[in-house]
Amino acid sequence: MRRSTAAAVGTLTGAALILGVRLSVQPVGAPVAAEPAAQEVTEEPAPDESSAAAKKPAAKESSKGKASAKPTEEAEDESGLKNGTHQGKAVQNPYGTVQVTIKVSGGKITSANATYPKTGFSGTINPNAVTKLGQETLKAQSAKVDTVSGATFTSQSYVTSLQAALDAAGA
Repeated sequence: MRRSTAAAVGTLTGAALILGVRLSVQPVGAPVAAEPAAQEVTEEPAPDESSAAAKKPAAKESSKGKASAKPTEEAEDESGLKNGTHQGKAVQNPYGTVQVTIKVSGGKITSANATYPKTGFSGTINPNAVTKLGQETLKAQSAKVDTVSGATFTSQSYVTSLQAALDAAGA
């Protein structure tokens, strides 16, 4: 009789603990299916560049998935990058397509803009990953950026598309 009572109390205590833990954890809301979002990371231009950059119109981009360069200016600096907006190829991975567009001013990458999948679990991982990748791009001024943990496929696709954009910019 004592054993059955102890077993029943133990079972009920364990069940209560499991339910308590499950009830205390709130599930993440499922992301709504949407168009691929664009994430833009920009670097503040130097004071002498801000007025010139503000007066130049941006070129329209093609989303056909191939490397294309539509520079707004045809000047080069020491880095060998042509000023303007340059789009990398769209790179497909198991979770969707990533495409990077860079803006070059004064021979330096001043912004990195990327479209990426926002459906399913990608919607919770990609926004932070693409922001980090964009910041690393501005620091490195090249495609040599670290992979973001938890977003391996997105990181690899981003770097491939970024390299295509740099190639289009003449790097």
